[in-house]
Amino acid sequence: MTPEQVQSFFIGLAAILAASRLLGAAARRIGQPPVVGELLAGVLVGPTLFDGALARFLFPADIRPMLSALADLGLVLFMFVVGYELDLGRLRGKERVAVSVSLCSVLAPLTLGGLLALYLAEQHATSSRTAFVLFLGAAMAVTAFPVLARILADSGLGRTRIGGIALASAALDDILAWSLLAVVVTVAGGGGQWRMLLAPVYLAAMLLVVRPCLRRLFAGRRGAARRAGWEGWMREHVTADQLIVVLGGLLLSSLATEWMGAHYVFGAFLFGAVMPRDTSRQLRLQITDRLEYVTRLLLLPAFFVVAGLQVDLSHMGTRELGELGLILLTAITGKFAGAYVGARLNRVPRVQSGVLAALMNTRGLTELVILTVGLQLEVIGPELYALMVVMALATTAMTGPLLSVLGRRRGGAAALGNFAFPAELRGSAPVARTPSGKG
Repeated sequence: MTPEQVQSFFIGLAAILAASRLLGAAARRIGQPPVVGELLAGVLVGPTLFDGALARFLFPADIRPMLSALADLGLVLFMFVVGYELDLGRLRGKERVAVSVSLCSVLAPLTLGGLLALYLAEQHATSSRTAFVLFLGAAMAVTAFPVLARILADSGLGRTRIGGIALASAALDDILAWSLLAVVVTVAGGGGQWRMLLAPVYLAAMLLVVRPCLRRLFAGRRGAARRAGWEGWMREHVTADQLIVVLGGLLLSSLATEWMGAHYVFGAFLFGAVMPRDTSRQLRLQITDRLEYVTRLLLLPAFFVVAGLQVDLSHMGTRELGELGLILLTAITGKFAGAYVGARLNRVPRVQSGVLAALMNTRGLTELVILTVGLQLEVIGPELYALMVVMALATTAMTGPLLSVLGRRRGGAAALGNFAFPAELRGSAPVARTPSGKG
């Protein structure tokens, strides 16, 4: 790097930190999750404003590869935390209603998104029409688990029955959405197709070799703490060596899926998913907190900017506005109707079913991750990518106001989130912890 490139790189990073922090704080002040402001910051520093002059000044072309590398690293760490926080134990006691809500809230937008894709394919042709249709359906079906958990905590719904159902349903949605995306990647042929045949071998190695090794890594630490008695348990912490093993395994897992022709986000997500859940809660919090701090403050804002640099809304005309309207209508209607019907099939009251539907419509950062994968694989083009980013912003931003309106009418979060379950659906709501409020 030349001295000029180093200077430009530091100026760009400082601008990223300032813009994401300021707009994230502004979003929180108006009752929105910070990710809405941070995502908006990425769009505003892109080519949408001032014909791209601000983007060219802050992020010259010769430093953008370095920003992209930071963004990729942030994405790897974020997907690891999402996988690690994915706990199907939340289903306990409410399997039937959570599965019903999740399936309906995936199938409805998947179907409507596929139909919309058939219409949009004429204007947004790609190399694989099948991959395009499947991808748009999958993008419509996603629910952002991390930001949903943060919304529940901020609204007071986190410890209610509705909050428990929403978290359990979103966890299943995550699994279904990433499975659908894996199918899209395979159909799109994002690499040497023969290497994709090694995916079952990779999955078996993660479950049968990597997971037991990770369990043994942390079990030794727990045993030493147990022998030290109560004070040992209180002092239990993740060592540098343990964290290095986790980070090294995470990077190698991401490398493996990228080499197979899938995408590195799958390797990061799966490595987080196979992390042992029988470690102490203190150890789990330390692992995620240490990785999240730098990710949340620096790496993910870099990802937002890199994503925003590819969003150009300055030339939107009547056709683009019409397509945006169709995308918003399809995304909101499919997700809302699917979740509502899934809840009502299990005799959840109408108002609480509406709350579930509003929560499941949250897309956030998870949507942006999926869109980025689609853009990198050339399943969608920059024009449609920009419209889908606006949809992600709109559907995430509308959740808070909807909950506020429903809460005022029903007497607050406690009355809104708790209700009399049918006998076969009764169970305690889980108390969830979200890593960063991003999703």
